[in-house]
Amino acid sequence: MNAPEISRIGQSLRETVVATSTLGVMAGSTFGEQFRITTFGESHGGGVGVVVDGCPPRLELEVADIQIELDRRRPGQSRLVTQRKEDDRVEIFSGIFEGRTLGSSIGMLVRNEDAKPGAYEDMRDLYRPSHADWTTEAKYGIRNWQGGGRASARETIGRVAGGAVARKVIEHVAGIEVLGWVSAVRSINADVDMHLVSRDQVESDPTRCPDVAAAQLMTTAIEAARKDGDSLGGIVTCVARNMAAGLGEPVFDKLDAELARALISLPAAKGVEIGSGFAGTLMTGREHNDPFVPGADGRPTTTSNHSGGIQGGISNGEDLVVRVAFKPTATISSAQQTVNRNNEAKTLEAKGRHDPCVLPRAVPMVEAMVCLVLADHLLRQQSTDVV
Repeated sequence: MNAPEISRIGQSLRETVVATSTLGVMAGSTFGEQFRITTFGESHGGGVGVVVDGCPPRLELEVADIQIELDRRRPGQSRLVTQRKEDDRVEIFSGIFEGRTLGSSIGMLVRNEDAKPGAYEDMRDLYRPSHADWTTEAKYGIRNWQGGGRASARETIGRVAGGAVARKVIEHVAGIEVLGWVSAVRSINADVDMHLVSRDQVESDPTRCPDVAAAQLMTTAIEAARKDGDSLGGIVTCVARNMAAGLGEPVFDKLDAELARALISLPAAKGVEIGSGFAGTLMTGREHNDPFVPGADGRPTTTSNHSGGIQGGISNGEDLVVRVAFKPTATISSAQQTVNRNNEAKTLEAKGRHDPCVLPRAVPMVEAMVCLVLADHLLRQQSTDVV
């Protein structure tokens, strides 16, 4: 390709960007300010991935650091999740050399290997209840009906891969540990001490619930829902330990506001609580306030943590505690009332491979978004620290 051809292609791309910026193209695929990710790809396209910008240089990072998180998110890992067979092997194309980050963009791709778009042929002209089919078409006038396109949870591969890089950043810079687990499936609640839960306990059961008795009940309930052509929702709890104090940018970029935005953007997420959450409304101020006492490390600590580690939108150094509520999976095999593109009443019995409960695979997604927010704010805080 000669110089004039390259120049013409560059000019064409610039014209396209200018033209589409006024036509309402699909935005919203980039998250973060100082540490930033942009995800791409569709559920049944060639692949999905992410570009990570803002990662500091010389950070030790291997493919295995990314793959271990993707393995926790991948389909087919147990009988409780979708049986789509994907190894989700990550390929890193840029930003890493000899096991260290270069400070430039990190590009990662996971190729789709078991895509079966034909399984969605019957849904080409139908709108799945409580899914993004109708709303996407209403907004753009076009949609990828093969698995939901960008609305598919397969998009979260990019988030989890980017979150794995963010995890390395927060561990290296501040020693922060982020751990999530399934704390509820429908009305089944886990009884655990969040200060003592370990990753080994979480990963020891396919439900990712560290309470053995509750995990057994959850397994029975999820399997029953699958057999009945139905689905279940629940709650993921996530804690960040060894938290740094001072993270958060009031007024509109408060740490809790950023976390809420990040977590509610996950597929099927319908609610976010930080600290006491809605339960705090049942307490008095005297009960809810977290008293300060002198800490052993020379900074104040609190005797309780109803604030969930955030006060005034800024981290106080206590454990960060968040809970994310996930609705039941929208695509189910039971017959449901819907309409087609001609607004005619139809009955839909969805085919394909779907999670009867998103909770087990949602745990690494929640962790990823928490890591992304904390990495972003750690780097933002460094840029404001007095030298």
